[in-house]
Amino acid sequence: MHNSSFVSEFLLLAFADTRELQLLHFGLFLGIYLAALLSNSLILTTIACDHCLHTPMYFFILNLALLDLGSISTTLPKAMANALWDTRAISYQGCAAQVFFFASLAGTEFSLLTIMAYDRYIAICKPLHYRS
Repeated sequence: MHNSSFVSEFLLLAFADTRELQLLHFGLFLGIYLAALLSNSLILTTIACDHCLHTPMYFFILNLALLDLGSISTTLPKAMANALWDTRAISYQGCAAQVFFFASLAGTEFSLLTIMAYDRYIAICKPLHYRS
């Protein structure tokens, strides 16, 4: 006899059991999500529209804002949907996709922060080499 069990979904642990607290969590998550979308969109628009800001440091900040948008958009919409509709299930494929995208975006963000730190090091400690 073979094992015929197959995991098709996971059950997530809720932040609260009462409906009022779940709606409060949805409101908090929505506020955080909208603030992140607005602030990163403002950064992207400002850097893209102003030619004076087309320098290496602002290029890195633009990419950092894009990565932040991606990482917050990976996990927060599912958390908001679970809080709003009082569900706790996430499919196995959805969970794997969330983990993959979040880990990829976080790793890319850490790499970009390392490159930004090196850029500032060169700009401060070796200013004559910075343009090259």
